[in-house]
Amino acid sequence: MGLYDWIIWAGAALTLLGLVGIVWCILTVTRARRAGADDEALRARMKTVLAVNMGALAASCIGLMVVVIAIMLKP
Repeated sequence: MGLYDWIIWAGAALTLLGLVGIVWCILTVTRARRAGADDEALRARMKTVLAVNMGALAASCIGLMVVVIAIMLKP
């Protein structure tokens, strides 16, 4: 297994980690909405979820970019 194969697998792992974070965000917001929390509590929960969501989305995008670039550069 060459260097580019390792880079591809690392990018795929980063993408999977980002996807897990996005699913966590979806589940957290769904649970908060079903709990029937008031508007302020829901807004406070959404602030933390928003930060995690942006990080997870960035990790997923960077991972996909790493995979595509490694595939294009692989000899």
